[in-house]
Amino acid sequence: MKVAAIGLGSMGYGMASSLLRAGHYVFGVDVNADAMARFRSEGGASGDLAEVAGELDAVVVVVLNAPQTEMVLFGEGGVVQGLREGAVVMACATVPPEFARDMEARCNASGVHYVDAPISGGSVKAAAGQLSVMASGAPDAFVAAAPVLEACAETVFRLGESAGAGSAMKAVNQLLAGVHIAAMAEAIAFGMTQGITPEDFVRVIPQCAGTSWMLENRAPHIVEGDYTPHSAVDIWPKDLGIVLDIARGAKFGAPLTAAALQQFVAASGSGHGREDDAAVAKVYARNAGLTLPGEE
Repeated sequence: MKVAAIGLGSMGYGMASSLLRAGHYVFGVDVNADAMARFRSEGGASGDLAEVAGELDAVVVVVLNAPQTEMVLFGEGGVVQGLREGAVVMACATVPPEFARDMEARCNASGVHYVDAPISGGSVKAAAGQLSVMASGAPDAFVAAAPVLEACAETVFRLGESAGAGSAMKAVNQLLAGVHIAAMAEAIAFGMTQGITPEDFVRVIPQCAGTSWMLENRAPHIVEGDYTPHSAVDIWPKDLGIVLDIARGAKFGAPLTAAALQQFVAASGSGHGREDDAAVAKVYARNAGLTLPGEE
């Protein structure tokens, strides 16, 4: 297949690389020219997106949010206008369900399939082609997207025959993931007040009932004092904000989500927005007068 991977961040780059390994002809597109050059040096195709759009079988959109997704698809020079009938768009950003439904309708009006396909698994699984995809869309859209999904995902959950259901499930996942990261940060800092080192926290808690996938994945970043962003703090005000917007529309109270959101907002406001999301622990450490590993 000829595929355009639009968005070469930590997740998108891994997905584009997985598509290359699977033997597809992949155009990597990003606002970061260095990321595009790196991808081409590793085997990515060359060519201007506007010029090759009519040849594409699939477009994978892995940008930050709904406005960026809409801009890529339908903004000035948007890719959908150049796609052939029967091509498929696979949109992977975390977005509100109603937005996904709108994108599906607009793509379908142009004869283009749309798969609502938010992803989970982190940058490591993206690079390994082992993501989980919470997907919804018409049966024909899944047929068109099947080779892309096979290359990028270990597990594909088909959640409905129209867009929206995938994004709804992703909101549920993000609620849990964001709360779990904040809870991990709170717990590791709380332990420090009782003389429990972060090293002992990571040695013990993953073997106990209080663990979570996020705890096991993020707490070692704190122990190592390494906040290289695999998933940045600034992702969470957006994603948890989406969760709360959906909850508000459903007249559903989500107090744990709201509390976690405030901690990520505080971390971002303290200058940690571009650091790994484990840096939310720095808010707790600062407030308690604690020194985390790697800090002076």
